[in-house]
Amino acid sequence: MPKQYVQIAFDFDNQDQFDILVAQLSALGFEGFNEEELAAGTNDGVGLTNAIGQGAGHCKTFISADEFEEQELKKELDIIFNQYNLTYSKSIIKEQNWNAVWESNFDPVKVGDFVGIRAYFHPSFNPPVKFDIAITPKMSFGTGHHATTYTVIQLMEEIDFVHKTVYDFGTGTGILAILAELLGASAILAVDNDDWCIENAAENCANNQCKLIEVQKVETAIQNSTFDIILANVNRHIIEANMLALTQAAKKGSILVLSGLLIEDQEDMINLALENGWQFSKSLPLNGWVSLQFDRP
Repeated sequence: MPKQYVQIAFDFDNQDQFDILVAQLSALGFEGFNEEELAAGTNDGVGLTNAIGQGAGHCKTFISADEFEEQELKKELDIIFNQYNLTYSKSIIKEQNWNAVWESNFDPVKVGDFVGIRAYFHPSFNPPVKFDIAITPKMSFGTGHHATTYTVIQLMEEIDFVHKTVYDFGTGTGILAILAELLGASAILAVDNDDWCIENAAENCANNQCKLIEVQKVETAIQNSTFDIILANVNRHIIEANMLALTQAAKKGSILVLSGLLIEDQEDMINLALENGWQFSKSLPLNGWVSLQFDRP
């Protein structure tokens, strides 16, 4: 029997409002945020993130019906949307091939001349970028459009990945793992807790001719191995629940990148990392979100 998803559709008024809604809904387990009917805006390389920032729009997001507890989740959704006097609609949809949906919405993304992220049906970038990644995003989170993925990629440009082992916790579409291999990593473990993400990440890794990425389904960050570089582009609640495990997975002298964080989370997340023995290195904010980099002495 095909897997079923609960779809929540809603309108939003502006970028700040949308970013907060994404963070709150992600914390409940929603994924695959599909923006539509965006207000017109300039594209300076941030893609949809910048376009959405110009005004209102419409969004559809999904959660597995298996994870949907009707009464409890309705209460949570009512609280989230009532804070902005917004309404939402709920419908049940069957698992399907989402390519057609994404083809109508997915625009290529460039992170300077460093990385270009495009759907498989788009032509290569002209002028070219250093690393050209072609993906089939389906319902997985992490297409480079969102400020969190965008800023993690910016931080990765300054990190030495050559001959390093990498742990990509919450891999989504697999973009960060793919980029890590392109940057010279010797081995990458990419994990997620969602079957759809695991399937999609593995497909994207194969389509980009990656040979050094292992994709695994996990429920926590606990690992028996240690790594030189750890990437965790998830959300505050998942980071808080897994910080000890992420720290235990780190080698001496390793680097930790945290994202999926609102700018107001920065101080608390830095303090949490410091409490676990990390040294704060830098932060990179964008559109109300922030990515944080730490070093382990």
